[in-house]
Amino acid sequence: MSGKLRLTVACGDYEIVRALKEGAVEADGLDLVMLTDMGPRERHWRMARHAEFDICEANVGAYFMERDHGAALTAIPVFLHRRFRHGFLFVNAKAGIREPKDLIGKKVGGTNFQPASNIWMRGILEEEYGLPHRQVTWVVERSEDVAFTPPKDLRIEMIAPGKKLDVMLAEGEIPAMLSPELPRLFLAGDKRIVRLFPNYKEIELAYFRRTSIFPIMHVTTIKQEIVDKYPWVPTNLVKAFEAAKHIAYRRIANPRMVPIAWVRTALEEQEEVLGPDPWAYGLTPANRKNLEAVLRYTHQQGMIGKTPPLDSLFADTDLGDAGGPDGI
Repeated sequence: MSGKLRLTVACGDYEIVRALKEGAVEADGLDLVMLTDMGPRERHWRMARHAEFDICEANVGAYFMERDHGAALTAIPVFLHRRFRHGFLFVNAKAGIREPKDLIGKKVGGTNFQPASNIWMRGILEEEYGLPHRQVTWVVERSEDVAFTPPKDLRIEMIAPGKKLDVMLAEGEIPAMLSPELPRLFLAGDKRIVRLFPNYKEIELAYFRRTSIFPIMHVTTIKQEIVDKYPWVPTNLVKAFEAAKHIAYRRIANPRMVPIAWVRTALEEQEEVLGPDPWAYGLTPANRKNLEAVLRYTHQQGMIGKTPPLDSLFADTDLGDAGGPDGI
């Protein structure tokens, strides 16, 4: 790899980065060391606390916070993780919670305050369901990735050592929980924990059709010193990530590649609703609307002091009339 700029890339082990990881796609002028074995918690913490990686997939809200604190970072408009969130609000089956407004004045668990998943759902619950986030006590079980002094009227409580939020929910100690992932006891079939929105897929489909938002969870950050010294790097990275993603699209279109019986049916349904490129990169109009929503929520929830223009948060990788990689 002589003559190429060697950079570390910390990201999830996703199908859409497989071609980069395995070398089927190379970023022009770059030797990318793909670090994909970490979970998101470890990756985010190590980057936020120690800036260990040159390029890092990061919680979108945490990135906004770091920039608000003056961190020497920027981002490229590559969004490796998106997920609808309505299916991740859980309640105790006997707590009498029938709609989000029933949680006013109550305690709601959530690993910590900053996960992008929780930022999104708190914002959605407030804007669309009338549940003001400052009329809830947010019960957390771990420290935050980015240093954070909550506003005085924002109630956050740390659970006692040895406690587990899913156990507290099952036993009725808290009535509800926002979780980035499915709670352990729920996965084990514990009937004391149920979704507040059991028809979450229908609700998420309606949400997308109404808003055109497929929530962006993570952005791809890059150290500002790299961009300053090598201004060609961000665009070459975006082109490489784009090429890898399209190889993934072609791969999953082959039903022999994915061990899911109705994978073609699922793919056709997805394309009908979300279009041919659900994981679109770039600051497209749809992605701007998406990012502006989560930026607004991050500010409303007291994690950043201002809402800067989106263009100031991303490196300029717009190719204009030059187009993308050949064949894409």
